[in-house]
Amino acid sequence: MNTAQRRWIRADLRARRGQAALTVLAVAGIVAALVTGATLLEDGTNPWRGLFTKGNGAHVWIHTKDAPDPDALKAIDGVTDVAGPYRSAPATLSQGGKKTPVALQEMPAVLPPVGRPIVREGHWLDPGVPAGVVVERSFALALGLRPGSPFPVVGLNGADHALTVTGLAESGDQGFYPEWTPGLAWTLPGTLDQVEPAVGRSETVTGLRLADPDASSLVVQRTTTVLAGQVQRATTWREVRASMELDNRLLGVLLGLFGVVGLVAAALAIANATGGRVLTQQRDIATLKSLGFTRRQVVRMLVAEHGALGLAGVALGVLCGRLITVSTQATVVPLSSAPLVAITCGAALVVLVAVWLPAWRGGRTPPIPAAPASPPRGHLSRMARLALLVRLPPALVLGARDAFTRRLPALLTTFGLAIPMMMITIGLGCWATLDAFEAHPERVGQAAALTVRPGGLSSEAADRLALADPDVVASYPGTEVDALVPGQTRTVRTRALGMASEPYPFAVVEGRPFRARGEAVAGQGLLDLLNVRIGDRTRLTIGGTPLNVRIVGRVLEPEQDGEVLSVALDSLAPKDALPPQFYGVVLRPGADAAAVRARLQGQGLEVAQAVNLADRLAVIRVIIIALVAVLALLGLATMLTASAIGLRDHALDLAVLKAMGLTPRQVMATLVTGIGLPAVLGVAAGALAGAAVSPGLIDLQGSASGIGAGIGSPPGAVTLLVTALAAIGASLLVAVIPARGAARARVPVTPR
Repeated sequence: MNTAQRRWIRADLRARRGQAALTVLAVAGIVAALVTGATLLEDGTNPWRGLFTKGNGAHVWIHTKDAPDPDALKAIDGVTDVAGPYRSAPATLSQGGKKTPVALQEMPAVLPPVGRPIVREGHWLDPGVPAGVVVERSFALALGLRPGSPFPVVGLNGADHALTVTGLAESGDQGFYPEWTPGLAWTLPGTLDQVEPAVGRSETVTGLRLADPDASSLVVQRTTTVLAGQVQRATTWREVRASMELDNRLLGVLLGLFGVVGLVAAALAIANATGGRVLTQQRDIATLKSLGFTRRQVVRMLVAEHGALGLAGVALGVLCGRLITVSTQATVVPLSSAPLVAITCGAALVVLVAVWLPAWRGGRTPPIPAAPASPPRGHLSRMARLALLVRLPPALVLGARDAFTRRLPALLTTFGLAIPMMMITIGLGCWATLDAFEAHPERVGQAAALTVRPGGLSSEAADRLALADPDVVASYPGTEVDALVPGQTRTVRTRALGMASEPYPFAVVEGRPFRARGEAVAGQGLLDLLNVRIGDRTRLTIGGTPLNVRIVGRVLEPEQDGEVLSVALDSLAPKDALPPQFYGVVLRPGADAAAVRARLQGQGLEVAQAVNLADRLAVIRVIIIALVAVLALLGLATMLTASAIGLRDHALDLAVLKAMGLTPRQVMATLVTGIGLPAVLGVAAGALAGAAVSPGLIDLQGSASGIGAGIGSPPGAVTLLVTALAAIGASLLVAVIPARGAARARVPVTPR
């Protein structure tokens, strides 16, 4: 690119600083929203990553009878650092008559550099509080423990020890309770010696930090060789990550959908802005071509100018997205490199394609520098004819005629607003779906707000205690077993809940609930896995015993990606069904599940509260808010471009309109009508299209995640109407501001 081209680009950017800044901000906004949304998604579906990074976790934990030599472990090829060794001893937590196994592990008062727990509540171990313990957070939540709660434990020798919870912490070195048992609590070395003075009844755990995490299996083999058979067992970071990961494909599908459509909307906004700018520069481009510039040079110059703005927006968006995540690094770890590179490259490619198309059209401008810019002439449009038929004021008729004089810019404006409005409407549909989950959890198979396990009591006693609570409506006995899939080596979860005579109130979206022994309902994921439909029979194997059932209905199943079979408890063989492992407790409407749980726990029951699907997908609300703001910014950029094109096309008509007797207000109404009519059509079309496709699209996403179709809810009519009116009002306001200034300006009549 020569000096003349660079000077022209520099002069053009200086002449339209506001428009250039808006283009950069529009692209930066959508990219920042994508980076932030992807970060929240990755953190929400893979909590291990954040905990492991913040705690500088160990990739391998080895369990030995005696304490190994740390220097010998550091000398192993591939090991960069060592955590521990730490002594660990089993104990029993005695709480309200309920006994729970717990592993007490010693830790220093000063957090170590490797394998340090992340304190979430309270404080870390303090030598001034020798009886204090820090409890792993998921274990504490399952037992209802908080900082200050008593933590009475019984050692293997039968001695009681009154400890106190001083803090709750999370760790990326052990999975969540109860998937990972026993529960974990950290104590000072002296405290552990008091609870378990016999060294022979304890073990030693040591963490290894590796240079290459993928070599964990090889390092375990080397460690076993170095320690000469002392290793009792070993756990790797892969096992811990697998136990923590959530296969939340629904979030991934939603984020991908919003990201792709957001990039399309950004591409339309950039193409509209570039195309509008090329139209306003036609005389300048013609002059350049008459001075000797070739078509290729003009295209290259336009791509360089507008592409630089778009790429600057991409860079700014990535930087802002990283800064947002870094500012919240206490809870969120920045996005990993692979998705970050994908977002950056995808956005840059979209920007360059969106810029090249109008630049190519600009390069075809003929070299006629004296040709005045005038709108094309033609017949009255259907819109203008309709305005005449209904006898609208002349200003509105003229505006309706001008609205679609240039069809391509008008269509770009319409689509440039329709797509963001459609995505905003789909986002409102997702929000309404989450609200429906929160208000009616029974729709997604969560009629039972609590799961009660007998603990140290008998099943009958646990059932009586649960039903005695005034807020409990019903209690359904249940058990969960793993069933072998026919023709495969994998197992699926089989949930036996309720009896054939008194079935659990499943939310059946297809078919009917089971009413007899040998009937079952299944999630979409299981139907896909077994390749069966409602009405088909299937045979699974539970502990060597065949289970023959006929699937009579499909339910919305949020667990295990929908790969769950639900039957009546008396459909199982007696050895699998008795006694019940738990009871699904249904509460009366409006009851406080947390309060009922606390009351039942006080009576010696193990009670877990169901996690609402809306809480699992709460990150979607953050993504929706961010993308609505970005899409609104894109709509603003589209309207500003449309206003610039409209004023440019009719700048010479202002004096004629005034000479015809139109007042400045009527002239302004003409300009606003011509600019705003495509915007109104775009907003209306986008809102209607979004409302029409939103439930079906959400159902498709539900099917892709295994939950199944039937979860989608359309946005409320009032919400949709208010949103559309707000978008239309904002679009017209953007058109009014420049039109008002143009209508009041003194424009001399210039012959064409």
